[in-house]
Amino acid sequence: MIMSLLESINSPADLKKLARAQLPELAAEIRRLIVEVVAQTGGHLAPSLGAVELAIAIHYVFDVPRDKLIWDVGHQAYAHKILTGRREAFRTLRRHGGISGFTRRSESPFDAFTTGHSSTSISAGYGMACAHFLKQDDAKVIAVIGDGSMTAGLAFEGLNQAGGSPRRDLIVILNDNEMSIARNVGALSSFLSRTFSAKKLQELRKELGFFFRKLPRIGEDVYQLAKRTEESFKAFVTPGMLFEAFNFEYFGPINGHKIDHLIDILNNVKYIREPVLLHVTTRKGKGYAPAEKNPVHFHGCGCFEVETGECRVCTSAEPTYTEVFGRSLVELAARDPRIVAVTAAMPEGTGLSHFARKYPERFFDVGIAEQHAVTFAAGLATEGFRPVVAIYSTFLQRAYDQILHDVCMERLPVVFALDRGGIVGEDGATHQGLFDFSFLRSMPHMVVMAPKDENELRRMLATALRHEGPIAFRYPRGVGEGVALDPEPAALPIGKAELIADGEDVAVLAIGRGVPEALKAREQLAELGIRAAVLNCRFVKPIDGELIVETAQRVPRLITVEEHVLQGGFGSAVLELLNDEGIRHAAVERIGVPDCFVEHGPPPHLRTLYGLDAAAIVKAADRLLRRNGQAVPPAIVRSA
Repeated sequence: MIMSLLESINSPADLKKLARAQLPELAAEIRRLIVEVVAQTGGHLAPSLGAVELAIAIHYVFDVPRDKLIWDVGHQAYAHKILTGRREAFRTLRRHGGISGFTRRSESPFDAFTTGHSSTSISAGYGMACAHFLKQDDAKVIAVIGDGSMTAGLAFEGLNQAGGSPRRDLIVILNDNEMSIARNVGALSSFLSRTFSAKKLQELRKELGFFFRKLPRIGEDVYQLAKRTEESFKAFVTPGMLFEAFNFEYFGPINGHKIDHLIDILNNVKYIREPVLLHVTTRKGKGYAPAEKNPVHFHGCGCFEVETGECRVCTSAEPTYTEVFGRSLVELAARDPRIVAVTAAMPEGTGLSHFARKYPERFFDVGIAEQHAVTFAAGLATEGFRPVVAIYSTFLQRAYDQILHDVCMERLPVVFALDRGGIVGEDGATHQGLFDFSFLRSMPHMVVMAPKDENELRRMLATALRHEGPIAFRYPRGVGEGVALDPEPAALPIGKAELIADGEDVAVLAIGRGVPEALKAREQLAELGIRAAVLNCRFVKPIDGELIVETAQRVPRLITVEEHVLQGGFGSAVLELLNDEGIRHAAVERIGVPDCFVEHGPPPHLRTLYGLDAAAIVKAADRLLRRNGQAVPPAIVRSA
């Protein structure tokens, strides 16, 4: 059996042994492996397919890991992982205990920086370049950043410092495919796409030269003036002007799928001792027809059939929380022209695409710029509008200061819809939405909610839009509980919980996704002879002090349940309340994520692993009833 080219590659050193003529076949083999594996595991297919030749060329030219290579976000890094000793492990992509879908320093010395949120590569890369300068190390630093990531201010902050400092030996490769997750928006995208090919520029220059020289008497003078202004003209019709303004040497745009051309230009720029920006154009989803046709869907996809590109998982009959949010916002916007929607490059992911089609003039996609999204929404709110800012929980972390100062300080009525709250799954530590309760509830004037099901999500949206101040609600990824939806969602009283079921042995105080688990645990406890009360607390802030204190006095064995880190979350709020109210006799067990980052894996497995499910609640009830010699119901004694 003949060994494939890819089977001979266990490191970039092996790659360098191949002749250039073999590299296109290697690229095809890598693409086949990526498609085959992602069809089984899900993942970021289209962006990684578009960067295969780029990864090959970089590793062919540079000496990684001595030279430092940073892949912004990590969406594009699958070929990089395959080429750097993880070809066999690649089949474990995004599986629990397997390799990450993003670059991780702890995973491989070839991953120079841990990524997951966009636009960090230039800043991190320049930090490494300065470190090399201080150590008198001549290793190169290469930062690969997608054009969508260039919409974030952080990328320009990095360009600004790198271009204005003498310690600036940095190569930035702009991978331009006209898309981030969805199609790019804004002036920068238009600027990058306003390009002429080198051939057309040369032809135009020659034609103008011939014309000017033929002018009587003044022809030569005009020609010389034209030559002096040639660079200004070229800058007008190419995007290099922008990066040259940051003191970067600009090259491109060049075709990012021509390996020979990539290798040649990388061999040239590696010796330049100035900051360099190489602009390459690629096609998202390159080499796999379904991904080329629908790059948005295949940006981050689930399992699919390789032959057709069709999703392998049957679509649930129940709508997702995201879909319910999107539909509900459209319904409410039909009645209130003040409602506007804001997202940061994720109209599909946040469920706002229907709103964008229905009310295009009231929909704003700001690009990958969460800080700007929040302050922009604050500006809208000052003029009487009701902006709904829909951002994944993990990405809203980037806008902490803007929420605090620009929204909360003046109590502006901005609504924050936090999708992907809690355990997200295979995207791993950088994407789990486990910190929002903590950082939001610490802010003065902020209201924080989490629904127990999709109908309560509708009610919380209605509540938020009527509230005269900053308010946030977070909801999980995936399908809802299958409950009926009220035709007219009624607003909730701010800060009021509900007692779903009563009991006198233990009381479970749950919020958000923890409520269905609490109800399952109540059924299991009932089989053991234990009567559990269940409270749907709804609000992390303001917490329902009256109901919780009354419950603690009546049932002094409490279990708090949240899909969130324990530090500063809902359970902490309950403990603070009990302390402030002088409730000293109540015993409390808190269920939540311990002090760690939650790695990638299937959400049900992660919930079991970190003790966030009904079984964990039952065990907590056992501990409470055994504590301090308290009487334990006979059934639980027998089950122990």
